[in-house]
Amino acid sequence: MNRKIIALALTAALTAGLCGISVFAEQAEGVPQTLAETVPADSPAGPDNGADYTPDPVGQASFSAVEQRIRRNNLQALALDMQIAALESIDYEDYLEDLRRGLNQLAGVQWMMLDMGQGSSYSYAQLDQSYTALRAQFDAIRDGDLQKDNAGVIRQLENVKDQLVMGGETMYLAILSMESQEDSLERQLTALDRTLKELRLRHELGHISTLQLKEAEAGRSALVSGLETLRMNLRVYKTQLEVLMGAEQTGSIRLGGVPQVTQAQLSAMDLEKDLASAKEASYELFDAHKTYKDTQDAYHGLGAQTPMLDAEYGWPAAQYTYNNAVQNYELKFRTLYAQVKDYKQVLEAAKVTLSSKEDAYAAADLKYQQGNLSKNAFLSAAEEVVAAEEAVRSAENDLFTAYNSYCWAAESGILN
Repeated sequence: MNRKIIALALTAALTAGLCGISVFAEQAEGVPQTLAETVPADSPAGPDNGADYTPDPVGQASFSAVEQRIRRNNLQALALDMQIAALESIDYEDYLEDLRRGLNQLAGVQWMMLDMGQGSSYSYAQLDQSYTALRAQFDAIRDGDLQKDNAGVIRQLENVKDQLVMGGETMYLAILSMESQEDSLERQLTALDRTLKELRLRHELGHISTLQLKEAEAGRSALVSGLETLRMNLRVYKTQLEVLMGAEQTGSIRLGGVPQVTQAQLSAMDLEKDLASAKEASYELFDAHKTYKDTQDAYHGLGAQTPMLDAEYGWPAAQYTYNNAVQNYELKFRTLYAQVKDYKQVLEAAKVTLSSKEDAYAAADLKYQQGNLSKNAFLSAAEEVVAAEEAVRSAENDLFTAYNSYCWAAESGILN
């Protein structure tokens, strides 16, 4: 990517330096010294920024706004927008005319040097190299190769932007999962504290040894340590998400939930149709095919000079490499499709478990009211319901995460 952009700029600079012309002079006028001068932090930049967008309250984030916030505010995304705009603004007809004038002027200088008997000089050789380089650029534009290459670069840059957005959404979902783990550990700590209170009483009565009590207390210390580590990671992840969205770095941003995946959405999934769309949109396969075609062109370009070893093994190897990339892509997509369906059945199983825990809690409540169940046992039954509810929410998040990844693959070809 960078090499093509740099080559384009170097060619322009070379032509300007040798021939007194400026290919990008008109484009360069009025270019800001810094990005912030023309692109405020809250201004639209990406292709989807024209869509309806309701900003999140300060210190909060909703999943539906993650994409817009990244496309509007992420500095890397904004820089990519500028690179894309620069490539899209190239006037190839003007560029071709500039190169033609440059080539004519170089050729004129070369003829003068030949007339002066300097055809074998170092300066002439340098001019000849410059002429060859400019002619290659001229032919690339005339034949449409440079336009095609730059279109590929733009596609790659757009893919990088999509990867940023998808990365932000994935991080958002990971944070929700970590918050679920935090809730689970806090419940475990509450239950363990009740158990320790009972164990200390039993220790005072001589029913358990000091070693047993210390082991239980050590378990609590380990649990507290794990909880603190999780909270530290949560702050780190939240800070990273804030950076991605262009928000203030606090590490304390509050996240909303995610939409539930409906049965209609699941029923609309069409494996073969969606796979075909994903392959068409995939930059990964586009790049793999380009490499394959470049190898093909190089192979056929060598013609009769192709070494026998390359003719027998090199070309088939390139074919197998490309076919393998396609095969692996299809396998990953089919696996993701199966995972979405599996997460649906996991969610249904979690709901059945929740219903069972709710029934058990109702029975425990009745026994507790009748004096036939201890308070600790009653509280444990209540906590099992909360845990089952959290398991359902976690399963819903897992299903949405997989479905969201499937949508990204089917619509944008991104399959990580």
